[in-house]
Amino acid sequence: MSSSSSSSSSSSSSSSSSSLPPQTLKVGIVGFGTFGQFLAKTMIKQGHTTRATSRTDYSQLCHQLDVPFFRDVIPFLEADNDVILICTSILSLSEVLNSMPLRRLKRHTLFVDVLSVKEHPRNVLLQVLPENMDVLCTHPMFGPESGKNGWKDLPLVYEKVRVRDETRCSSFLHIFESEGCRMVEMSCEEHDKVAARSQFLSHSIGRILAEMGIESTSMNTKSFETLVKLKESTTNDSFDLFSGLFIHNRFAQQELMNLEQSFEKVKQRLLKKMSEQQSLSSV
Repeated sequence: MSSSSSSSSSSSSSSSSSSLPPQTLKVGIVGFGTFGQFLAKTMIKQGHTTRATSRTDYSQLCHQLDVPFFRDVIPFLEADNDVILICTSILSLSEVLNSMPLRRLKRHTLFVDVLSVKEHPRNVLLQVLPENMDVLCTHPMFGPESGKNGWKDLPLVYEKVRVRDETRCSSFLHIFESEGCRMVEMSCEEHDKVAARSQFLSHSIGRILAEMGIESTSMNTKSFETLVKLKESTTNDSFDLFSGLFIHNRFAQQELMNLEQSFEKVKQRLLKKMSEQQSLSSV
């Protein structure tokens, strides 16, 4: 496989596009669930052409959005797509891509994923795609809820894994840049390291709080309100997403162990303090 055309170190930049004007793109979306729909609406607003395929039948919804829906993936692949945007779940990515007859692609295409882990989709895409297909790995660090009032200042993390057509790639990134996103170029490995210590950790704590059954009270502190909001926001996402963040991020297991060890350290300090106080009381 050819090497990445981007730097492996992380950087934040105000402009990811080349000096050439952005192209209007034909974007085929694989996986037209909530997030795929969310992205499609902005692309349509910007004048790009979208079409979709999905294991679930979204033909009625697509009709309302004026987006062609392909039940059969073969005519979808044979359509004139500039970009194929992968919006599957983390857990289903490998199965979906391996089931697609990618030899039916009629032209060089830019494949883009938007998954919340990055090394896994990068590796799968490089494994299954023909060598002449470009690969861009992205993670919009927002969703339909946090992005409902616009994308200004919300981060878009990306790595140009294998990009020959810079104009097409820049035109795709411009979709986010033109909405005011903060463009962060970062290697897939670095993304997963940071995400394990931030996104996965926050999801883990939120899930633990949900298991404890915490609820808002009549005497909430601001700190406790933050915990309740964390529990609610993480449990609004599926357990499959949480599982994917763990299974397909090789740094997540260590962070889970760190969480367990840190909890045990705090617990032991409390028990030691309690023992000291009990000893003083008995004197």
